[in-house]
Amino acid sequence: MDAAKTPGIFVHQYAGLPIGLAFEQWRDRAFGACGLDIGPSHGDSIDCRLQISVVDNIALAIPEGASAQYTRTQSHLADGSDDLVLIAAHAGLVRVGQNGHTVELAPAQMVLVDMGITGTVGHTDEDRFTTIRMPRRALLDINPRAEEKLSQVLADGAVAETIFRYHALAANHGPHLDAVGQRLTAQHMVDLVGLLLGTDAEHASLMRGRGQAAARLDLMRADVMAALGRNDLCLAEVATRSGLSPRQAQRLFEQAGTTFTEFVLEQRLLLARKLLGDPRARTRKISDIAHSSGFSDLSYFNRAFRKRFGATPSELREA
Repeated sequence: MDAAKTPGIFVHQYAGLPIGLAFEQWRDRAFGACGLDIGPSHGDSIDCRLQISVVDNIALAIPEGASAQYTRTQSHLADGSDDLVLIAAHAGLVRVGQNGHTVELAPAQMVLVDMGITGTVGHTDEDRFTTIRMPRRALLDINPRAEEKLSQVLADGAVAETIFRYHALAANHGPHLDAVGQRLTAQHMVDLVGLLLGTDAEHASLMRGRGQAAARLDLMRADVMAALGRNDLCLAEVATRSGLSPRQAQRLFEQAGTTFTEFVLEQRLLLARKLLGDPRARTRKISDIAHSSGFSDLSYFNRAFRKRFGATPSELREA
């Protein structure tokens, strides 16, 4: 069964023996999306759920399930794709083959592979990974020596952790962005991959100042949005999750034209306004909505709300 949850996010799901019309139709659709054949990773049956999120010129894959093997054979090379793919291990021991050579990835390790070469990778319930597929030229433009790192096990704690978290954010939210937002997200992701591979000082400075900084700011903003209802939310906690000191985190917010405190306040006020205008929340007390939006002081909430929107919460609700 295939389904698209939103434009740019595609889910290809199958469970059963790799035979029959239903399987053939599913495999054709899945191959069209990823350019790989899919079979069992062990046993006789496939158990696979493959989410592919397209964000501008990159594709982010999240494979799940108990048995699936993804293979790029000699016949598949006829499609002419020479994209590069970063495979990142999340759990277990992920085995990646390229042109007859196999590497094993422990959790938090990664490897860069080439779609212009035959290869294979599989997953089970215990062995899990995600991938980032990007145009070769996009990566070589920022890291001209990237091809030298093909099929090598890569591990850089801070950068790898940022890639893991940014992949999850971009895969689920990137396709919802407008064209400019998608282009920036894709560039930041490629910058992170380039930084992981290692490069000269000039390119590394560019990628840290553009890709890594922007990714960390996006991740901190996402952490704030996920915790707006907590009135104990603080900069130090959010900074630590992104591997930054509070001072470094504050600087990133300031470079974006705001402060951490201002950003949190703005998002809480916007959340409160949304709840006040929701017919399903009509019977909720304003004090309850304020608390749900992260405000512990009702008087402060009323003052801040009126200053921001030109009306009190009760006036806006009535309007």
